[in-house]
Amino acid sequence: MKTDILIAGSGCSGLYCALQLPRDKKITVITKSDLTSNDSFLAQGGMCMLKEQSDYDSFFEDTMKAGHYENDKKSVEIMIKTSPEVVRDLVSYGAQFERNEDGSLAYTKEGAHSTNRIIFHEDVTGKEITSTLLREVQKLSNVELLEYTTLVDILEKDNHCYGAVIRRPDGSLDTVTATYTVLASGGVGGLYRHSTNFRHLTGDALAIAGKHNIELQNPDYVQIHPTTFYTRHPEDRSFLISESVRGEGARLYDKNMNRFVNELLPRDLLSQKIHEQMAKDDTDFVWEDLRTIPAETLRHHFPNIVEHCREMGYDVFKECIPVVPAQHYFMGGVKVDYQSRSSMENLYVVGEAACNGVHGKNRLASNSLLESLVFARRAAQDMAEQDLKNALPQNASKIADYLASHVDFTPYQDIQTLAETYHHLATQAITLGQNPEGRKEFLYV
Repeated sequence: MKTDILIAGSGCSGLYCALQLPRDKKITVITKSDLTSNDSFLAQGGMCMLKEQSDYDSFFEDTMKAGHYENDKKSVEIMIKTSPEVVRDLVSYGAQFERNEDGSLAYTKEGAHSTNRIIFHEDVTGKEITSTLLREVQKLSNVELLEYTTLVDILEKDNHCYGAVIRRPDGSLDTVTATYTVLASGGVGGLYRHSTNFRHLTGDALAIAGKHNIELQNPDYVQIHPTTFYTRHPEDRSFLISESVRGEGARLYDKNMNRFVNELLPRDLLSQKIHEQMAKDDTDFVWEDLRTIPAETLRHHFPNIVEHCREMGYDVFKECIPVVPAQHYFMGGVKVDYQSRSSMENLYVVGEAACNGVHGKNRLASNSLLESLVFARRAAQDMAEQDLKNALPQNASKIADYLASHVDFTPYQDIQTLAETYHHLATQAITLGQNPEGRKEFLYV
């Protein structure tokens, strides 16, 4: 196959990147599963934005404080200042967000935020945003969407990316040559026993980067979400009980139904407190009380959470629910600059697979969707600018064709062996770091 831009991943970052690219470019988007099985669709709480200039300093400080001041200040500045433009784009595409009676955007608050600055759509904001982007991408004649098509490696020579090796739905292997390749392949949840992520998100970008000596940044920075619905079955994807629930007043109790913590602590600190309480009580979970939230707010703002709890046998209007921390988000990843360029030429990385330094050591709630969209947009803009500059090496197309025609498919043929190799590379990258949260509860090591 030949294309101008290959994007691996159909979450919000990959889709928004495709929408921002020139319409005269052929864009191929591949995804490991179906088009909607990505973590962008799962995001519940909302998306931060700079609602007014007077909130800039507070927004900046909240992000830095949550990240233990390890954040890249320039990246944080870019994210915050670009947020109004991204929201305008989303609204123009048809995304629906909660509104006040006067038609203005309504804002909610989550843990570690000093004020309300989060736009939302019920408790399925990620689904609203990503489905809107997907609908817009599907309208474009220059974009081809390929489901159940897996990126198994990249085509590389002299630290320059020329495309990828892919596995098609029928299991056959093929190559795709591309002027630019974008990894939007998501996080690392599939490596963990307990995670809110889809199980097929197994840190592929980390593994491929490690194989090709592409620079990583903070691969041990893995965020644990403090409140997911407790299940006895480790193969289940952990259902997230949104940060917004605690922002609206939900309480956490120990086994004796006594409140033991400030529920609005940053996620890493709250997870630590919950783990300590579970150890003290010798329990596998703590209790979360949603009865402190007005019933109408629960029904209107959190309908899917209410329904999931009902399906699991709990009536949130009458009783507490069992919750436990689980792996949730990957702050580290492939190191990228402010234009989402990796250390390999013509290879961009966006979304959860990338590390641009925005989140530091711990992500502030509802910054993930925003960060993904802002830096996907910058990647698209940079590709367009590089193309205008004719920045490709001489004979690039000949080199790409040569690489594609001389691939040895043997190392990729055994799917299980390749999966184990990549699993090892990804987990090794994470566990070599010093952050204890990054080493917890691997499904396989």
